[in-house]
Amino acid sequence: MSKALLPDELWSLIAAYLPAHAPSPKGGRPRVNDRAALTGIVFVLRTGIPWEYLPRELGCGSGMTCWRRLHEWMQAGVWQSVHEAVLRRLREYDQIIWDRVSVDAASVPSPFGGEHTGRNPTDRGKLGCKHHILVDQRGLPLVARISGAQVHDSRLLMPLVNAIPAVKGLSGRARKRPAKLHADRAYASRAHLAWLRRQGIASRIARYGVESRERLGRWRWVVERTLGWLHRFRRLRIRYERRADIHQAFLSLACSLICWRYVERFC
Repeated sequence: MSKALLPDELWSLIAAYLPAHAPSPKGGRPRVNDRAALTGIVFVLRTGIPWEYLPRELGCGSGMTCWRRLHEWMQAGVWQSVHEAVLRRLREYDQIIWDRVSVDAASVPSPFGGEHTGRNPTDRGKLGCKHHILVDQRGLPLVARISGAQVHDSRLLMPLVNAIPAVKGLSGRARKRPAKLHADRAYASRAHLAWLRRQGIASRIARYGVESRERLGRWRWVVERTLGWLHRFRRLRIRYERRADIHQAFLSLACSLICWRYVERFC
């Protein structure tokens, strides 16, 4: 099961970023090995089952053990490091297309509330959360962040662009800035256009009453497809976590798994 959910090559990459564990001087029960715990985390992410229902037959330990390991690794910055490592692998083979990036967001229900949730104006005021992502020309997720459902999409544009990691892998300086950014009308403002110009990024943002949806759809459909890929991970389709850091950990891990599919296909 661990090999089916977590291929050997991907596990080798992730294992290099896991913090070392110092055994307790008081002894105690043997620690569940990291690969088994990570397999349990991926199983919960893909299936969406509650932690307490994680089957013991998988050999992943208890759901609480996997939750603690997910939180411990989030605090250690593992998930962001893994995502950047997979992006680096792709850039080594020149498989990140920086010519165009697209940005968009999608709301998901958050019935239990918690950090970074809010009343969704498009869902009768029910509690919700937003997933904001920025992808390359083929839909490769470069950055993903969460916010409350009441937060306007445009407020995350600058944080997303600033959060694009500097990706090494080819000769020369690490690449960080895309050539052009595509976005829908929610991001249209003079302030954003001016800021993007100062960053040296050309923009193609739809304007109310001016731009045609169909023409922009030639490039922006990839970000909507990637949001669809993310929400195939059932734990992201509905947010059950009250803690924002745990939900962000799931989102970052899902982005890494999507990027890994590109590695298997193109590298």
